[in-house]
Amino acid sequence: MNYNQNQKLTQITPSTLIVGIDIAKEKHVARAQDDRGYEFGKRLIFENRIHGFQQLLEWVSKLQQENNKSHVIFGAEPTGHYWLSLAYYLIAKDYDFVVVNPMHVKKSKELDDNSPTKNDTKDARVIAQLVKDGRYSVPNLLEGIYAELREAIKLRDQLTKQLVVIEGRIQNNIQRYFPEFNDVFKEWDGKTALCTLRAFPFPSDIRDMSPEDILAQWKTVVKSGIGINRAIKLVEKAKNSIGITIGLRFARKELHSLLDQYDLYCKHLEELDEEIEELMADIPGAKEMMAIKGLGATTVATFFSEVGAVSNYNHPKQLENMAGLSLQEHSSGKFKGQTKITKRGRKKLRKVLYLAVRSLVANNSTFMALHKYYKTRPNRPLKGQQSMIALCGKLLRVLFVIGNKQCEFDGSKILKGISQNNVLQAA
Repeated sequence: MNYNQNQKLTQITPSTLIVGIDIAKEKHVARAQDDRGYEFGKRLIFENRIHGFQQLLEWVSKLQQENNKSHVIFGAEPTGHYWLSLAYYLIAKDYDFVVVNPMHVKKSKELDDNSPTKNDTKDARVIAQLVKDGRYSVPNLLEGIYAELREAIKLRDQLTKQLVVIEGRIQNNIQRYFPEFNDVFKEWDGKTALCTLRAFPFPSDIRDMSPEDILAQWKTVVKSGIGINRAIKLVEKAKNSIGITIGLRFARKELHSLLDQYDLYCKHLEELDEEIEELMADIPGAKEMMAIKGLGATTVATFFSEVGAVSNYNHPKQLENMAGLSLQEHSSGKFKGQTKITKRGRKKLRKVLYLAVRSLVANNSTFMALHKYYKTRPNRPLKGQQSMIALCGKLLRVLFVIGNKQCEFDGSKILKGISQNNVLQAA
């Protein structure tokens, strides 16, 4: 399938049968028409099961024979995850499958009957009309290693969120029963702190212990870097603690349960990161991207999990549109509104690019110099946040080139088009 608007329209010919499908959890609704909008037959309601998919193809084949149509294009509104099975099924059968923007469906459904009525049958018709007009996009359905990588990053995000929740619950327990704990340990998840939380987490456990006994317990997990002074401080804090002194039996069980979950999720996350790095070894350009100072393996992996193979794209502008980084402006007559990014695209891709740029601006001399230059250039200097967004687009173009050519990052080429004096002054 082609990408730009004119090429989309040229693919809708008099020999094309356009099938619009309204997606639901259990049953889908399909309607068919030609390139002029003339509808064929009645609607088809089919189940989201294999026999339903086969029923759809039989219905389409019959319409093709009756109306002399040699080409079929299926269009659907991507509702949740329910459309994915149908999409993969039709693509495996060598059919063209496209998606339409749900917002376009909502705004254009009144064109035919001047009514805001919404139902599955009407939506299927509206979807087919949008496909006829070229108002569709080709879904980015990943395959092979890129599909594996997307699932891996999805799992990693879930594990990370669970870790954040567990950390918050552990901190809640500490603040209720031993708030002075953080006066002794800067980080609650250090080896010595974790040993303390498991062996004697509450002030009542510590008050009758000597500093030497506490230090001996610490030495079983930490061989150096810890001394008697911290043990003495812990005992003093325990004796003067304002922590809650009731309900300790099950508070202790809660804390131990949370610590076990924390260790388990950390172990899973560590193993997952190792597997992700193994996957990255087989992706063209990934090694060169990770070699850029300021970019980590997780950032590069998330990038590929969102865009797939970079070689599938003809221009970096396509990646900018996918990330929602293309610019929009509201102007009318003498009024000129503020220019902003559209934010219509994959928000996870946009987020990982922004976080990557923050790291690059802090650690990479090339992006540091560019950021300084954008904010201080004589003509149209940018504000800090504007510069960061501009650098997101710059980073996308860098990753596009590296992904296609598997070349090493050369900061001098990026700075080539900028006055050397300005760059040096900014740096």
